[in-house]
Amino acid sequence: MAAQCAASAVVSRVAAPRPAKALKAAGAAPVRSATHRARRVGGRGVIRATGAPKDEDVVRAPRPEYIPNKIDDLNYVRVFDTTLRDGEQSPGATLTSKEKLDIARNLAKLGVDIIEAGFPIASPDDLEAVRNIAKNVGNEVYPDGYVPVICGLSRANKKDIDAAWEGVRHAKRPRIHTFIATSKIHMESKLRKTPDEVVQIAVDGVTYARSLGCEDVEFSPEDAGRSDPEFLYRILAAVVEAGATTLNIPDTVGICLPEEFGALIAGIKANVPGQYIISTHCQNDLGLSTANSLAGVANGARQVECTINGIGERAGNASLEEVAMSIWMRGQEKIFGARTGINPVYIYPCSKMVREYSGMAVQPHKAIVGANAFAHESGIHQDGMLKNKLTYEIIAPETIGYFRGEGDVGVVMGKHSGRHALKSKLKQLGFPLEGDELNEMFDRFKLVAEQKTGGVGDDEIIALVTSGAGQGDDTAVTWKLDEVQVVCGTMGLPTATVKMTGPDAVTRINSAVGTGPVDAAYKAIDGLCRVKVDLVEYTVNAVVEGIESLAQTRVSIRAKSDQTMPGAMMKANVQTGNVEARTFMATGADSDIVVSSARAYVAALNRMISFMRSNAETVAAEAVIDIVAEEEEKKAAAA
Repeated sequence: MAAQCAASAVVSRVAAPRPAKALKAAGAAPVRSATHRARRVGGRGVIRATGAPKDEDVVRAPRPEYIPNKIDDLNYVRVFDTTLRDGEQSPGATLTSKEKLDIARNLAKLGVDIIEAGFPIASPDDLEAVRNIAKNVGNEVYPDGYVPVICGLSRANKKDIDAAWEGVRHAKRPRIHTFIATSKIHMESKLRKTPDEVVQIAVDGVTYARSLGCEDVEFSPEDAGRSDPEFLYRILAAVVEAGATTLNIPDTVGICLPEEFGALIAGIKANVPGQYIISTHCQNDLGLSTANSLAGVANGARQVECTINGIGERAGNASLEEVAMSIWMRGQEKIFGARTGINPVYIYPCSKMVREYSGMAVQPHKAIVGANAFAHESGIHQDGMLKNKLTYEIIAPETIGYFRGEGDVGVVMGKHSGRHALKSKLKQLGFPLEGDELNEMFDRFKLVAEQKTGGVGDDEIIALVTSGAGQGDDTAVTWKLDEVQVVCGTMGLPTATVKMTGPDAVTRINSAVGTGPVDAAYKAIDGLCRVKVDLVEYTVNAVVEGIESLAQTRVSIRAKSDQTMPGAMMKANVQTGNVEARTFMATGADSDIVVSSARAYVAALNRMISFMRSNAETVAAEAVIDIVAEEEEKKAAAA
């Protein structure tokens, strides 16, 4: 059955099967337009549309009133996003404070119920990032009354909990998430604690968190998937009595099968008394994180923890887009009426932002957001798609915010395209630029377009606009690559000359020789920036097919190990406690491989320099606060 929906309004799946009822339930009037048409087909929530909608035209999914330890709508499933905490544990996925804030704002648009903003005790920068998100995103109330819960992770000790509370207490809805391991192997080998001691530590941690004034406390028994169920019931009942409002059940090493994990959730629901929400946190070591999360929901869990693009420790976490769209598509008919408050049209923009900022590439065949998710090459499939797109697409790409526009992706841009056309194209692709940013992008676009005979495709435009994305929070410390010249071949030493503008607005030139043109360019850049780094990863890929394709370079760097580094340049693993140097990733794009490589390298250096500077300022500010507090204590003691 096909039903017409409001033109430029994008509707999130709710219990009502018809779009008109969904609009009415959301309390919003439909917006009609001659240029945008959306259609929901066959009861599966497929939306067809052209052109990205404005934020004010998106009909946000309705959700029940937020109460920490209960949900009035028994079918509603909260979405807990941990991209900024567990996702950043991915090797190389270092995010700056500004990038975290940008991602958090997009997560709020997406409609996640809880944002786990970080692990505040890890470093002063992590604490400041969590505090910044709590003060801003945690206080930005949407017209429908929605504001995300801002959560901070802590181990079950007072120092960690104090840091977590300091980070999140500024939000309208703060939450502390504390944990301790409960499996036999963890208690004996890592904690070296008896079961009785572990229970007492957990209870003391939850009790202390509540004593600070935090009314929303989540507890996780780490490695629950390998824990004795009877011991789990015991410790969970104890923390609920101590004041825990959410019980998160982590399959920390991804060992469970869906049937096992579903039975674990059902057992907890049946054997742990009290008022609380059961949550799932499933790692993807066996590729079962999405299946396990859905099994948890089917057996009574009403919160799912996940990350954008499934990034995270080792093989990653349950993918938010996979879990959310599975519930959106099949929750009503196959998971006992389950639904979420996710607004699917923001899934693809969120995925792109996380990919660009973290430097973590998305595999082409990744479900929902992969490059091939809506591509069809088989002749039989193409024939079906030409006749009816529903033959091979259960989800229209427009539903998740990927707008193909006219025909496939839209108008082809070339050397004759103007600034207005580029601005419109960028907006359609999800990159609304204005002012100086648009002018700089236009200049780079024209340089590339004049060298290509077949026009510049959408993928190449995206590569250009994301080249050097997230160079740093502070433009005052940014180095700018002006020009690159290389000489190489079989008749001499590869030599590179670079011209760069520094943070002091002074233009400098340097030359260097290397084992190849890229190595020479990097050594010339090092000579100007004077930051000692190791190149951890270097990859180059063609953006599209053909000899004229843009080259997209991805680099990963870290500070050299033979120098003294500030504590913030080291990154602690929450689960293992191991400390390693932070890595910084960036991408660059150009029709010239050397220029593309140089852009990526400079962007990565800028990210590192910006991170070092912002952290140094935070440490200095906290030192001043400590000195003032100490002086006040001395005055009070003297009085």
